[in-house]
Amino acid sequence: MEFPPPSRRDFLRRTSAVYGGLVFPAVAFTVQEPAAPQDIAPEEKEEKSKPKGAEEISPAEDLMREHGVLNRVLLIYDEDLRLLAAKKPFDGSVLTAAADIVRHFIEDYHEKLEEDFLFPRFRKAGKLVSLVNTLQKQHAAGRDLTAQIRELAATATLKLVSDSDKLADALRAFLRMYRPHEAREDTVLFPALRSVVSAHEYDALGADFEKKEDDLFGADGYFKIVDQVAQLEKRLGIYDISQFTPK
Repeated sequence: MEFPPPSRRDFLRRTSAVYGGLVFPAVAFTVQEPAAPQDIAPEEKEEKSKPKGAEEISPAEDLMREHGVLNRVLLIYDEDLRLLAAKKPFDGSVLTAAADIVRHFIEDYHEKLEEDFLFPRFRKAGKLVSLVNTLQKQHAAGRDLTAQIRELAATATLKLVSDSDKLADALRAFLRMYRPHEAREDTVLFPALRSVVSAHEYDALGADFEKKEDDLFGADGYFKIVDQVAQLEKRLGIYDISQFTPK
């Protein structure tokens, strides 16, 4: 089945400035007003000035950029873990919102793409089966950890030391598992995808991925998710990446 020309696969030349609401009703936090022109980072100004183009991305690259979203959420988890360890004021709503993005965008969408479209093809071809089985088990473990993080982060004050410790343990476990998980997918599984499908099937997967994304999140859903993550980064004070440069 053919699909109309994809609107999101030319994303490299498109603006990602989408404000005014969240994709998921369960993500309950206030979206900040768009930054004043003088407050917009130079790279954002450059990106917003780019015209629409026709450059397409492959299914593997599509999955990898979604890992970029996950990596930014992992940085949010890192920062919340640091605040917990230092016993500093902790805004559980930020972590709750980040966990909701993981649940809806990573687990219910990105990982389902892998489980429905990629893993069966590798198993049928008899390639990387052990890796695929491990990755699927980690998906299940990740969903359990997300549920724990979401439940504990929703606790208003985390006054109980035991709750704070449980939350810190869940965050550490999630971070420890998902960094090697996504690295192995990016460097081993995704590059091998072409070896288990035909060229036509490989191209068709891109349309399948886009249709699924549009069905779940509407037009430009990816860009809305990126903007949600950016708003959380700003609330935590970790949006400006220059702060991570060694001095």
